[in-house]
Amino acid sequence: MKIGELAKLAGCTVEVVRFYESERILPPPQRQGNGYRFYQNDHLQRLAFVRRCRDLDMSLKDIARLLEFADDPQSRCDEVNTLVDEQIQKVQIKLNEIKTLQ
Repeated sequence: MKIGELAKLAGCTVEVVRFYESERILPPPQRQGNGYRFYQNDHLQRLAFVRRCRDLDMSLKDIARLLEFADDPQSRCDEVNTLVDEQIQKVQIKLNEIKTLQ
């Protein structure tokens, strides 16, 4: 799929896709003979994961760390467990704030 289609399916803009590529959050896509980027379903799945993480206010640094672990599942997971536990705690605090507001 082309970049516009990827962005549309992921619910973001083309600029966001290019930004995540430049930050190496998304791997570089294949290029067609005409120079157009060509994205695979793996790109869409990864972008959807990043978007969900961003919706939970995760930093790009933390998302990148999670993706490193996903790319190398044989690595030690202590750091990732800590990162996820901290994020769950942040979400819980936010939920409590929303309940209070309600």
